[in-house]
Parts: sequence; structure tokens; C-alpha cells
Amino acid sequence: MLSSTSLKNQVPSSNDQHDPITANMMKTLKIQRADYLNEGHVSAEVRIDRMRRGMEAIHKHQDSIVEALNTDFSCRPRQISMLIDVSASMMPLKSAIKQVRRWMKPEKRKTMFPLNLLGGKSRIEYQPMGVVGVISPWNFPVNLTFGPLADILAAGNRAIIKPSEFTPATSEVMAEIVKEAWDEKEVAVFTGGPEVGAAFSALPFDHMLFTGATTVARHIMAAAAKNLVPVTLELGGKSPVLISRSADIKQAVGRIMLGKTMNAGQICLAPDYLMVPEEKVDEIIAEIRIAVAAMYPTMVGNPEYTSVINERHYQRLNETLEDAAAKGGEVISTAPAGEDFANQNGTRKIAPTLVKKTTEDMRIMEEEIFGPLLPIKTYKGFDETIRYVNSKPRPLALYYFGKDGKEERDVLDGTTSGGVCVNDVIMHIMQEDLPFGGVGPAGMGSYHGHEGFKNFSHAKSIYRQAGVNVAKLGGILPPYGAATEKTINMQTKL
Repeated sequence: MLSSTSLKNQVPSSNDQHDPITANMMKTLKIQRADYLNEGHVSAEVRIDRMRRGMEAIHKHQDSIVEALNTDFSCRPRQISMLIDVSASMMPLKSAIKQVRRWMKPEKRKTMFPLNLLGGKSRIEYQPMGVVGVISPWNFPVNLTFGPLADILAAGNRAIIKPSEFTPATSEVMAEIVKEAWDEKEVAVFTGGPEVGAAFSALPFDHMLFTGATTVARHIMAAAAKNLVPVTLELGGKSPVLISRSADIKQAVGRIMLGKTMNAGQICLAPDYLMVPEEKVDEIIAEIRIAVAAMYPTMVGNPEYTSVINERHYQRLNETLEDAAAKGGEVISTAPAGEDFANQNGTRKIAPTLVKKTTEDMRIMEEEIFGPLLPIKTYKGFDETIRYVNSKPRPLALYYFGKDGKEERDVLDGTTSGGVCVNDVIMHIMQEDLPFGGVGPAGMGSYHGHEGFKNFSHAKSIYRQAGVNVAKLGGILPPYGAATEKTINMQTKL
């Protein structure tokens, strides 16, 4: 996922609490931590109340969210903002409200023999960490703030949020929602640019969640390390799509292009390149044209086709295409109406664009695309796809299309990615009971559902000793003797 804030070279060498920005955030952090400690046990009723207040505030401000996102993007479909930002923020809260009582129950664990026979008991209790810092991105700013916040609040924590400066109108609406739903002691927001983000990442939180680019994540981890703050990183990378010879091409292409054109490809889970049988490449391109035309008969003036977030990213994407063309790539626009994208009346739209004849030195094959560009690679034998995927950094997602059970199993066993969809793209993130997260350069840690609750909790191990003198019975108590040797022999016996 591309950068949520321009933190590179901005992270301070130390947490300078005399800086006004840092001092203000530190003040809020201290207030939240003190109130958390004074509260003690956070009951299920309190957690549910906090989550319900947030859900109700999001619902109340949904029209303002849609309007703000349209302003920030210059063109953002209402339906996408409702489905992927508003609804996708409320659903995790609804789910957590229903299940948090069950999640909070202590987990019984086995107690070693013979302590179990003597009355010893082992269990785990999930305890809030304290104050969690959340650095959220610009592509789905509401969802990727309030979605994980559901797990953070379900775990009994407080939270401080730093939204992206790339979506200022949406950040202001989110700040209104937070102020209306929660006391500053529960949840707070700090808006601003790189200097705010840099100071924020260096605060001594009890946990920190960052959603953004892998390059920026390295700076986040470096800043967090100064205070030994544990981090959850939701990043991105180049998520491959492997199309088998056994795939239903029309169905596969329709689902792939829905995922690739949604939000104009500005999704961390968007398909980043296709690997297709060499003899089917022209058929697949023809089906892509049909699929795009069915969804978007026009694009420039179509309010249902999203604009690129800002001029910087618009130029980056165009330069990526220029680089591919200069290095021998065949650039194919799928715009169905032959529209002129040079004059757009304030939007920054780019048609879904394919690149054939890719080479490894092209930027489009080296960098996460985060836009409506889609390179295509071909293969002779399916095993080539697995070797190629494994030659690259581990992706956030991998997508397999096909009906060959052995191929599917080979892909699942032979590759490592944050998540997988079989015969679709992106849909795994919508399953609230599946953990969402990356691996390697695509991230660490996960959230969603029970795993999210655990991710933002401390699993406290608790052992209750039996009433008898276990140390004496087991020979652990000096002076050592026959009972000691008996215990040693029993525990080291093969």
C-alpha cells in the first residue's frame, strides 16, 4: 500500500517533548493512559457502549463522509464510498458488539502432569494493552480507521488517530465523528502533514497500527523501536493473479477487472499483475475490453469511475506507463469510448490500461502500482507462475483462477502471501471472521474479528497453584533427594 503520510526523512531522532506538536500529542496520550489505568477492568458493557457510539456517529455522518471523499478525490462514486468506507466501517463494529463477550472469556489451558491432578489450573486472560496509535491511509480513509478501531475498542483500549493529509476534507469529518462519539480520554484525532505524522510515530504508545507503504513502514518501525512499541503493519506489494488454463476466462476477467477498477485500482489488495497462458493472452485482453466497457461505457464524465487521488500520483502513474513504453512494452488502453483524457475538468482519471511484453526492469514490474494499470506476463507451464511469485517479495494477496485441484493445492502450498482468494479477488478482506494482514514486506500482525481482538490485547498467562506443597512432593525444594531424581527421570524419559 502506498504511503499514508510522507514520513520518510521526517521521523525525529528522539521524542522531543518540547516540540509543540509532540507536546500536545503527549499530553493527550498521558491523559488517556492515566484514565485507562484509573478505570481498571474494562467491562463488556463499556466496550459495547464505546463501539455503539462510534457506529451511530458514522451512520449519522454518512452523507458528510461521501461528500468529503468526493471532494478529496475530485470524483469518488457515492456507492463506493458507502460500500467500502461507510458500510465497511460499521460492519466490524456490529460484529464486535455481538461477539466481544465471548472473546473476553478466559481460555482454559492444559496444566502439566501431575500438577493437574493435584488441583493446579492454567488459563489465559486477554487484557487491554492501553493506548493504541493508529496511522491510517488515504485510499479508504474511513474504513481503514474505524475498521481496526472496532478491534481496538473491543479489546478495551484507548486510541489516538493520525489520518492522512492527502484526504483533508475526510479527515475533518472523521475528527467530527470522533469528537461527537467519544471523550478525548477514549479516542482522539490529530490531523496535519508530515511533521505531525513524524512526531506521532515516535510517541510511546502501548501498540501502534500503521497502514501504508513498505518503505514508510521501515521508518515507522525505527521510530517505534526507540520506545519498544509493538507494531502492526498493514502494507502492500505486488499481488499476483494466476489464471489457469482450466479457468473460466470470461468469469475470471470480469471479477479481476471489478477489483482492478474499483477506486481506480487504489487498493492495497488490487491485482497488480496477471500471469496467463501464452496462447490465451489475446483472448484475455479481448475479454478485459468487454468487461471494462460493460462497467464503464464512458469514464471522463462518469461519476461512477474514481479519479486518482492527487496530481503527484497521477503523474507517477503516467510516468510508469511512459517508462514501460520506452522499454518495449505494449501499452493498451481499454477506454471503450475513445475519450480524450487530456481535458477532464478538474479530475485526474486514467483509463484501465494493460501492458504487454513486460520486462523486469520496468517500473510497472518493480513497484506497487496503486492505480488502474495492469501488466500481463505469459507462461508456458503453470509451474512457472509459482517460481516467479517466489522470486519476488511476498505479496499481501495472491489470486488463483482455475478448476484444477492439483494446481490450486500447489499454489496454496508452494507460495506465501498475506491472504488468498480462489476464483475471485479482494473478497477475503470482506470476511470478518478471517484475519487480514500481510507477511514479510507486506506487513506483520493482523486484525478482523477474534484475531483482531487478540492482536490488540495482551494474552496474560495465569497459573493457580494447588493447595498441597508441590515443591516438596516433586523434589524441587532443597535439599534434593530421591524425589528430585524421580521427577528428573520422569521428565527426561523418552
